[in-house]
Parts: sequence; C-alpha cells; structure tokens
Amino acid sequence: MQLRRRLTLMAATIVATPLVLAGCTADRTPGARPADGRAPELTVTPADQTRDLPITVEVGTAVKGGRITAVRITDDRGIQVKVEPREDGSAWVPSAPLQPMRTYTAEVAATGDAGKSTTRKTTFTTMPKSSKPAVTSTLYFAGNQTYGTAMPVTVAFDPPIAKEARPDVQRRLFVKTDPPQPGAWSWLEDGSQVYYRAPDFWRPGTTISVRAGLQGLPIGKDRIGDADRTATSKIGRQVALDVDNATKKMSVYQDGKLIRKIPVSLGKPSTPTSSGKMVIMEKHQQTTFDTRGEPNGGYVVDVEDAQRLTWGGEFIHGAPWSEGDQGYTNVSHGCTNVSAAAADWLMGITQVGDLVTFKGTEVQLQPGNGWTAWNVSWDDFVKGSALPVPAGLQPAQVSPANPGAVAGGSPAPAPSLSGG
Repeated sequence: MQLRRRLTLMAATIVATPLVLAGCTADRTPGARPADGRAPELTVTPADQTRDLPITVEVGTAVKGGRITAVRITDDRGIQVKVEPREDGSAWVPSAPLQPMRTYTAEVAATGDAGKSTTRKTTFTTMPKSSKPAVTSTLYFAGNQTYGTAMPVTVAFDPPIAKEARPDVQRRLFVKTDPPQPGAWSWLEDGSQVYYRAPDFWRPGTTISVRAGLQGLPIGKDRIGDADRTATSKIGRQVALDVDNATKKMSVYQDGKLIRKIPVSLGKPSTPTSSGKMVIMEKHQQTTFDTRGEPNGGYVVDVEDAQRLTWGGEFIHGAPWSEGDQGYTNVSHGCTNVSAAAADWLMGITQVGDLVTFKGTEVQLQPGNGWTAWNVSWDDFVKGSALPVPAGLQPAQVSPANPGAVAGGSPAPAPSLSGG
C-alpha cells in the first residue's frame, strides 16, 4: 500500500454522450453528487495526440460528480492492453511496459449518481527506444517462495537513485497483500536500496505480490529504468532468533513460544559480530568462505548449514571446530558459530525472511549491511519514504515487547563469503 499521484501531463475535460466500453471497470473514485442530474465531468490524461511519451505512461483519470465505470486501452493493432487502477483511482497502469514508437487509444467512461454517463477517448504515442544508460535494479523477492514473517521487499539500485528522482521511482513500485496489510517504502540515505515492510510482521499465510515496473522509466535526466520485474510468494510460519552475547545463547521462538536454546560463539573482539535486527537472506547446505585479501582474513574454509545475515559476510553456520567454546567464549571472525547438530536443526526450521536479533556485542549493524528494514523504529522507517505516508500509517503507538513474539547506507556490494 502506498500513496499515488496522478500524472502531471496536459489534461482535457469534456462532458460527452454515453459509450459502452468492454474493458476494466472500477468503482473507486467517488465524486460530488450533481445537484441537477447532469452527466459527470471527466478528465483524462495524456491529452489527445500527445507524442514521445515514456513506455511507463499511465492513463490518468479524474471525475467530478460520478465514478469511473470502464477503461479500455488498445494498441494500434487493436489489441487490448491489460491495466489496473491505482488505489486512489487517479490513474490506470498498464500491467506490462508499453512498446516504443506505438500508438495507443484509451477510452474511459464515468457514470453519475443520476445514471447519466460521460465518455472520453484519447490517443497517444510512445517515444522511440531510449539510448540512455539504464539503472540496474535488483528485486530481492523471488516468486513461488515461502518467506518468514520479517521478509522485507527490497529493491537495490546501481548506481544509487538521487533524492530528487526517488518519488518517480517509488510510484512505480507496487505491493499487494492478501489478506490486505498496510505498509510503506523507505530509502537508505544514499539511495542504493529501498525497503517495503508493514508496521509489524506479516501475518503467516499472507500472499505478497510485487511489481517493480521500472522498464523505460526516465530516472533523472540521464538514465532510464532497466526492467519490469514481478513476483508473488507466501509468508510461512513465524520464527524468530534472539542471540545474547552476555549469555552466549541463541533463543529460538516459533509462534511466540520458546522452543530451544542453543550455545553460540560469536565474533572475537578483533572481528566482532554486529548488534541489531537482521533478516536471514540466504541458506546454503554447503558453501566456502574465502577471505583472502580481506582485512583480518586470509583463510579458506568449507562450512555446512550456513545462513547469511549481512552483505559483509556474517552467517549462522555449523562450526564443529569451536564447539568447546560455544556458550563460553567468542572465537569467530564475526559469524555465529553453533554445533553441527544445531546448525542442521536450524536449517530445518528457519526460512529466508526470519528475524534474527543480536544484542550486547561491540559494534552496531550498519544501515544497508543486509536487509536492515527492521533495524529502525516504524517512526524512523516512514521518514525514509520519498512520498507522503497516509495518516493510517503514521508511527505505531506500541511495539512488541519481545522480538520473538508473534506480531501482526551503503550500496549492496557483491556478497562476501568472509564468515568464520
């Protein structure tokens, strides 16, 4: 859920005779009740015969004294374009990028409270394929997966998005949840990543559909968006891990209940583990940590049952070589060492998207080092939106007392396998 704004293109307003349209219909835009039973006034953008529009163009609609009842968009071959309305009814968005140098016709109908109708028809043409360099976007939300309840929708950008371009990019990022749950986008300060999350955790069983509709979108003066990406996945069971450096124990919660405590060995003082709220990003039955050329590194080691927490190379993994230290002494290079048996058990219960909270270590988790959407309060999170946040999504009044309980910026580098 996010606030939308209609396109700021030239508009034409007319009152016309009724036209029956075969296409998308909606009852989303309430209008003032006409006192004299006249047909509603309908405004549609872009204006008729507008040319050289980006392939991300949307059909803007505004109606006075009625509601939109039908929208039909066809290309110059007569093929209908599938469209969906924005939540505020201000525009209709093609479900896939339009084609360059093609002409499209939009027919829109609105019906007033007295039953009279207004129609509007506009024809527009898209621009040639752009030769500008593209911003590379990466959607860290795959389709047909089952994620944990803390899974943020993450989009990363290379190069980062300048502050003045972020509103236009954010308007082209869409999230739908079933059952509906409110949420908001928030940018890292440097514009390298943007996160979408709810005020609280996703409810188990929720279906989340995401679209990053950026292909051909003008981004600033010199670049365009690279691709249009979509994904739909589900939220699975609620699992959360709490790790306390003071006790050297990991507490594992499922559905808000403590189900196991596991001894751990964290990063030694020269290579400490970060404190903060992380999200499991990847799971590997087997992988290799290669730290040659990195500070405090220089080793190559094969590990089993490894779960990534940060871009910088912090993992939870099996470490049979440190089992005598687990629960007593920190000896790792920043990773969370657990026994081989415990690591295998964790792989069977955790999901990508589960929350992992660390406390009491020597350093704090840095913004953008992993999916750090939960490492700030909701109040601070919504301040990172490039668009106004609806009143209903203002800061939550109450936060969960226990991260394990059930409840409703640097660029991302190439992942480092520097754990230990």
